[in-house]
Amino acid sequence: MKEAEGLRQRRPQQPQVVSDESRDAETKHVSAYSGKVFRITLTTLIVTLLAPFLVATLLLQSPINPEPFSYKEPLLLTGPLEPNLKLRQAERLFEGKLIGPESIAHLGGEVEMLVSAQKIIQGRRMAFVNDLSITQDGRKIYFTDSSSKWQRRDNQYLVMEGTADGRLMEYDMITKQVEVLMDDLRFANGVQLSPAEDYVLVSETTMARIRRYHISGLRKGGHDIFFDNLPGLPDNIRPSSSGGYWVGMAVLRPNPGFSMMDFLAPRPWLKNLIFKLFSKEMTMKFVPKYGLVLELNEDGSIRRSFHDPHGVVVPAVSEAAEHDGYLYLGSIYSSFLCRLNLNKV
Repeated sequence: MKEAEGLRQRRPQQPQVVSDESRDAETKHVSAYSGKVFRITLTTLIVTLLAPFLVATLLLQSPINPEPFSYKEPLLLTGPLEPNLKLRQAERLFEGKLIGPESIAHLGGEVEMLVSAQKIIQGRRMAFVNDLSITQDGRKIYFTDSSSKWQRRDNQYLVMEGTADGRLMEYDMITKQVEVLMDDLRFANGVQLSPAEDYVLVSETTMARIRRYHISGLRKGGHDIFFDNLPGLPDNIRPSSSGGYWVGMAVLRPNPGFSMMDFLAPRPWLKNLIFKLFSKEMTMKFVPKYGLVLELNEDGSIRRSFHDPHGVVVPAVSEAAEHDGYLYLGSIYSSFLCRLNLNKV
């Protein structure tokens, strides 16, 4: 081949013309590819995060069988319920030396079993014998059987399930007989006789209220609501020197604010999901700490309240017991007692 022919066969490359249209097409292609990668990544992430929840929902068993119920709107924290810092004036006693000191009592003498927890009463056993109050003559003992299903260590399950199997009982020291005074209570808890011993109060913890059972007088055998829609879940009830009652609040129902108890009450499916994914110990970590004690008048009105927002000194209150000018505070979630000088608040 001659050099001239070789040169004639080499065709010069055509110059590439770059226009706005070609740039737009390339940009659209890159954008479409990036969008596809983003969608795949996002979908993978969502599936990865939701997979445990889906597996838990389908395969795991919930330890509770919750019933739906609802509360009234919580009382506004105003007036005698106005938040304050009075509980922060309390001092801690025996810190680190106690395990869940719920109640304060003076014990002495011999211990005698009066009623066995294995005893079947009206077709049900007593799985969670809780609080008691004794008449001055020592003949009658009023006590609560919180549940025939759940035991004390499972109290969170009892609250969240809303089981209505709590009872108020009466034990006669002479006849040795047990009588059921009230049934179908949602977590029957604290018990306290009135100063005149004409009625007995009982905390219905899950329902945030206090019930009253009349044991003498014209209304004997009847019962009613002593205080409804408390600003928290009531625990034990103890007499105050003013003639009223101290009530420890185990959990706050804030208003204004978000109340987890009020939100979950009508949503049993959500309670099931929570307890499928988390242990009862873990769920307690989501409960805000807040110390609250109420003093109620004899007619059931609120006389005053002591608070510790965020539970700095008193994280929760199961019982408030007055003695010699001091208020002693116990809680099943604490490792100490607290003592508040009432003369200084």
